[in-house]
Amino acid sequence: MSKHEDDAALAAEKLRLVREGELLRIKVVHSKALLSQAMHPDALMHGAFDHVVGMAQARVGGLLQPGGLSGFNISSLKSLMPYALTVGSFIARRRLIKPALMLVAVAGAGAAWLMRRKRG
Repeated sequence: MSKHEDDAALAAEKLRLVREGELLRIKVVHSKALLSQAMHPDALMHGAFDHVVGMAQARVGGLLQPGGLSGFNISSLKSLMPYALTVGSFIARRRLIKPALMLVAVAGAGAAWLMRRKRG
């Protein structure tokens, strides 16, 4: 190769390295901007809310599949038990047993009334 071709190859290599450096600097600036935006309280709250919604959909999604709640078999009861225990412990901690029983009684009476009304 001639000296001119070597100089041209060297210049092309330098230009490629300079462009890669520019691209790297742009990526760093962009990453810093994304990080500073993501650390705002609103963005943190939205991220946490999206995470909770995703987990809830993953857990409750199994109940909505065929055979989830339509047939009361032992697998559906097993999948409902964590929710029932959570609600039960909340009611016990807050000493809401009597109001909860009253609510269940009123709901039962309302359901019985609706069932009678549909039959007649």
